[in-house]
Amino acid sequence: MAAETDEIRLEPCEPGRLTPAELRTLFLFEKLTDEQLAWIADHGCTMRVPAGGLVLREGDPAEQFFVLLSGTISLTRRVGRDEVETVRTEQRGVYMGATNAYLRDDGVPRNYMGSMRALSDSEFFMLSAGDFGHLMREWFPMAIHLLEGLALGMRNSQAAIGERQRLQALGALSAGLMHELNNPAAAAARATGALRERVAAMRMKLGKLAKGKVAPDRLTALLDLQEEVIERAAKAPVRTAMEIADMEDELGDWMDEHGVTNGWDVAPVFAQGGIDTECLTEILHRLAAPELLDQAIHWIGYALETEQLMSDIEDATGRVSSLVNAAKQYSHVDRSAHQWIDVHTGLDSTLVMLAHKIGDGIRVVKAYDRTLPQIPAHPAELNQVWTNLIDNAVQAMSGAGTLTVTTRREDDRVVVSIGDTGPGVPDEIKKRVFEPFFTTKAVGEGTGLGLDISYRIVVNGHGGDISLQSVPGDTRFLVRLPLSEPASA
Repeated sequence: MAAETDEIRLEPCEPGRLTPAELRTLFLFEKLTDEQLAWIADHGCTMRVPAGGLVLREGDPAEQFFVLLSGTISLTRRVGRDEVETVRTEQRGVYMGATNAYLRDDGVPRNYMGSMRALSDSEFFMLSAGDFGHLMREWFPMAIHLLEGLALGMRNSQAAIGERQRLQALGALSAGLMHELNNPAAAAARATGALRERVAAMRMKLGKLAKGKVAPDRLTALLDLQEEVIERAAKAPVRTAMEIADMEDELGDWMDEHGVTNGWDVAPVFAQGGIDTECLTEILHRLAAPELLDQAIHWIGYALETEQLMSDIEDATGRVSSLVNAAKQYSHVDRSAHQWIDVHTGLDSTLVMLAHKIGDGIRVVKAYDRTLPQIPAHPAELNQVWTNLIDNAVQAMSGAGTLTVTTRREDDRVVVSIGDTGPGVPDEIKKRVFEPFFTTKAVGEGTGLGLDISYRIVVNGHGGDISLQSVPGDTRFLVRLPLSEPASA
């Protein structure tokens, strides 16, 4: 972070220090005419910077174009709170600074893309950004048209592709969400229809009981039995499918032996509710009227099925509510852009949103450290990172494998690991995965911007770091996020 606080102290520029002949020794100017060299000599100057001196600072207005004459310089980029060296050179003639000054004024601020520091006593030839832009536009108009077209074309194409990618991602997430919502909604609709039928049957059965020769005390006892059986069913332990099937057989046999009509239709309801033959025997004894057993069994069966259907509706609507809540968490509707968050919330909502894409063939393993503190972040942007990483992992496994999402603390950072059991990333590709437009997917299947966007969100937007570790069967993207706000915030 030193480059943010250091003052730029350049020695006074010396106009006319270099002659046209000396300028011609620099590879940048070697093909220019004598007249052009003379113009540059008149408009440029030389400048000395002592060892350790800051020549230009990243983010400052790009007002000067530098050519190295002697010394060693270092170019750096700011990554969160760190300065990362990108170039170190002593090659005479290398240039930096206002290198885009020739572009037309389109309202976009022209700032230095990095910082430059002199590692030893250095000397530079300098032109103002205005003079450099003028000579480029006047002397090389065709080249300027080509360079402007290249720069603007790259910018526009990246914007268009990025927008298209966001729309495709939104469409895929929407389709997945609609699919996930459709299942519980359809289940709730089916359960509601069945519930209507059962309630109607209960009304009819109640009418028959009321018209029959049932003593009031027996009817009261029947209602009490119904409530006790429902309560017992609610507390019944969870059984396996095999245990339920065995219990159905036992209940069906018992009902046949005791003359219950259509016992095999009623038995599954009692078995699903956890009611066994001992409970049926108790019902028989409590009734003290064997002639009422058939009607009592069917009446209680209707009540049990009604409770089960209401539970199904509750589960289905709860699932819908959970999906809607996950969608809100994912998109962070009605929330501030920057806030302190639990990183697990975004991971869970992303997994829910991508559940349809993950499919049944991929096992999801979550190894969370729930003791992790909250971190300062832009949650919607981080969810985009999780989406890109999980989507890549799912595609790498081709529908079968294990997706592992791990969180842990590492010094003053939270580490989120997204791992898959796919074939891995070859060594020659690892160093390029974060490059814009680089992709190994087939034409039409990827834009090559997902990991580039993720890198910029994590590194530039959050002051963190993202890296790749990969061997066949174990590929992991590691996202490291700071636990505190950057010092400059």
